[in-house]
Amino acid sequence: MAALPEGTPCWADAMFTDLEGAKAFYGDVLGWTFGESSSEYGDYTQAYSDGKAVAAIVPPMPGGEGTPARSAWCLYLASPDAGATAARIRAHGGEVVMGPMRIGDFGTMVIAKDPAGVVFGVWQAGRHEGFERQGEPGAYSWAELVTREPAKADAFFPAVFPYGAKKMAGGDFDYRMYQVGERAVLGRMAAEGDFLPPEAPSYISVYFAVEDTDAAIGRLTARGGTVYFGPMDSPFGRFAAVGDPQGAAFGLIDLGRTAGEPPRTEDV
Repeated sequence: MAALPEGTPCWADAMFTDLEGAKAFYGDVLGWTFGESSSEYGDYTQAYSDGKAVAAIVPPMPGGEGTPARSAWCLYLASPDAGATAARIRAHGGEVVMGPMRIGDFGTMVIAKDPAGVVFGVWQAGRHEGFERQGEPGAYSWAELVTREPAKADAFFPAVFPYGAKKMAGGDFDYRMYQVGERAVLGRMAAEGDFLPPEAPSYISVYFAVEDTDAAIGRLTARGGTVYFGPMDSPFGRFAAVGDPQGAAFGLIDLGRTAGEPPRTEDV
């Protein structure tokens, strides 16, 4: 598999205090199986769907360094040069939290924040090139930046990555899609009013595809997960915003169940 174009989502992982609990939850809800933990790399554990790598989970670092207040999914964006991307992040008002860090021969990572504090990752592929499966049940399908400060995101991300942008025309919400060439790769939703609870930070919501959103929600709630929004039908699929028992928010979407016409978009 060739390295993905710069700025394209290429991987997702999350840190969990209860790693075995995360395995049980995502194994049931998304059908994931898990590989052997790599003690050399902090017990980093890959998740698989039908034998293809789709994500990873990891326990907190020894001593608590780098441990978030709550678990969260981190989306990684592809880069041909993680060091150069880190420099642009700093130059445009973002923060480099970690890295660039070489991970053996797998690749080089950066953990960063945009000027509004949204956490994301950068990945320069080595032997590990990213998702082995996308857009199918159990795998990554889409991601969107949910932010209270959309103007900061719109200035920052296209300056750091080679993004064009289109906005959804009409409607009463502010939604843009960042594009690499003609391909939309990342959504940006303005979190206006009470869209996010006061205690919730702006974040990137990672969507995983499922065969049946309602059935997946049934499994999720039975395992102690939370439904924040939906399920709702859309032109892109039936989706819901949810969270796992350890606080990590994510999305579920049945890509095969669509309703209505896709909204018109305009260049910005």
